[in-house]
Amino acid sequence: MLVRKIYFILVALMFACLGCEWRMRSDVTSYDANSFVLRYDRMESFFLTSGDFSALQQMQTHYPLQTRLLIENLLQLGKVEDAHINTIFYSYYQDTTLQRVISDVGRQYARMDDLDHQLKTAFERLSRMLPNVPVPLVYTQIGSFDQSIVVGDSVVGISLDKYLGKDYPYYVHYGYSERQRSMMTRDFIAPDCLSFYLLSLYPVPSDSLRQQHMGNIQHVVNTALRRLVFRNEYVSRANELMLAGGHISYDQLLRGKW
Repeated sequence: MLVRKIYFILVALMFACLGCEWRMRSDVTSYDANSFVLRYDRMESFFLTSGDFSALQQMQTHYPLQTRLLIENLLQLGKVEDAHINTIFYSYYQDTTLQRVISDVGRQYARMDDLDHQLKTAFERLSRMLPNVPVPLVYTQIGSFDQSIVVGDSVVGISLDKYLGKDYPYYVHYGYSERQRSMMTRDFIAPDCLSFYLLSLYPVPSDSLRQQHMGNIQHVVNTALRRLVFRNEYVSRANELMLAGGHISYDQLLRGKW
């Protein structure tokens, strides 16, 4: 009788563990249809901390473009078709610093409801301001202190490891300046997303016009976000031009055609 009780207890524990694991995998791999931002970082984090190669397989199967941009463009580890790229990718993140970063990203960005709403509304406004500009698929990832925003073919990737706060110890350790660190915060995610996306569609026409062109982009970003994130003389000039120009469109402003 005792053996039978122990058996049923073990069976119950086994199913409980399987249930917990199923829920964890479901949370990691599922996509919330109501969210604007795809939490690709969760699947990435699950693979890099657990070593579960089925998670990597899902990354490559369901999100091939994001995985390619991460491995080839951001980390520059090789081609996703390379024979040993899976092992190289996993081993790269076993560095103690990067493991700490993965943990800190998971903690700071456990919830992104505020950013999800902010990005959704800003890109919707941007599409009305610039009707020919498509709304991209926006997703999050974990890099290695390299690029903050990665722009691909109608996709924008946010490297959350670059937005852990101005006082984040590793930013200080690796020599980021105080000015750089002041912009490596949650508040700058949406402005950076819009800025880099617009810059990919409206590249700088020439070095001599670089500062004013960036000011024009920043003015558009301020307008889409409905807050003054960027304040400088070039943003002020763009604002004055739009107020005085009569019928200048945002597209004309960014193309320098008025």
